[in-house]
Amino acid sequence: MAFPSRLLIDGEHVVVSTRTHVKALLVPALLLIVLAAAAGFLSALVDAGSAQPLVDVVIWGLALLVALWWVVKPFMRWMTTSYTFTNRRFIKRSGFIAMQGRTIPLNRISGVDFDIGIVDRVFGCGTLVVSDASETGQVLLHDIPQVERVQMLVAEELHRLSEPGALRTDDGS
Repeated sequence: MAFPSRLLIDGEHVVVSTRTHVKALLVPALLLIVLAAAAGFLSALVDAGSAQPLVDVVIWGLALLVALWWVVKPFMRWMTTSYTFTNRRFIKRSGFIAMQGRTIPLNRISGVDFDIGIVDRVFGCGTLVVSDASETGQVLLHDIPQVERVQMLVAEELHRLSEPGALRTDDGS
């Protein structure tokens, strides 16, 4: 997933850009299957005679509403949320119509840690913990794919930034 270059500052480049692991969509996908099966079963089970078309519309309409809230909404959240580390800042962007963003300059980040649970290990993801000097203290990024590699890349960039003369531009000035 590429971060739009039009949103980068002069001399800034992307170190790593990612989104939540696709495992976040497993529960909504299973719910969609169960929902379709339940709506089909109810539609076949209910014998409303001449009112059957109306009953079917109500059953499938309710199924659609549940699917919009519990399936489409998480999918859209997954599709429109990205986490990007550049050589200057951390950027979290989310939203499709109403956008939200958070930016933390790298020089304000005091550490980047990761946590991998048992289920996360199976899926190859984990939680990235970005510690900063703000009043909130930490930003937890759950279900980040290849979290160890992301942590290593960001830690390398933080180390490079802390070296003397690191504020120079890439052209050496």
